Amino acid sequence: MTDDTHVTPGDAFELLMAGNRRFVAGSPEHPNQDAARRAALTSVQQPFAVLFGCSDSRLAAEIIFDRGLGDLFVVRTAGHVAGPEVLGSLEYGVGLLNCPLVVVLGHEGCGAVAATRTAIDDGVAPDGYVRDVIERVTPSVLAARAAGLTQDSAIIAAHTRNTVGLLLDRSRVLADHVSAGHTAVVGLTYSLADGSARLVAAHGLTAAHLAEAQSS
Repeated sequence: MTDDTHVTPGDAFELLMAGNRRFVAGSPEHPNQDAARRAALTSVQQPFAVLFGCSDSRLAAEIIFDRGLGDLFVVRTAGHVAGPEVLGSLEYGVGLLNCPLVVVLGHEGCGAVAATRTAIDDGVAPDGYVRDVIERVTPSVLAARAAGLTQDSAIIAAHTRNTVGLLLDRSRVLADHVSAGHTAVVGLTYSLADGSARLVAAHGLTAAHLAEAQSS
């Protein structure tokens, strides 16, 4: 994070996306990854963003957004499905760590979405707790199909937007912080091929930041 302790939601979003642009260009700066940064964080943390993403091994947040220690408060589950523990973690990041940005990060080739599509088509759900993941992703896939979406990228984007909406519907803490202008909640989808993150949903960002994100 920068030395400014009053980073706005728009500032935080730009910090994150600037790091992704460096990653895509192959020119990462690897900020905040030295011994001095490690020592500075022994008693306090002040991340500028909460990142809620899929557990996929190809989605390492600090790498794809070119950030370092103490920059991101990361929560990950398969298919970025959100239960009480996830909501509590996100509220901790916003309510106690004062993060001005919450990011839901989906990605192309998501195994949880693919497994859900297969389960719907075959009428057979997996055993164990994987079934719970499938059940939580199913509403997104069914809604996407009802809207006529068939491509993987379109369904992934729909699932990411649905997760953003679910967080704001279920968490009064997040919704209140967005309404007060303290926090933005956005949805991004990540391309495995070129490493870019694309904005697909946004609540609490200014028109200027939205226009910049859409043009980049």
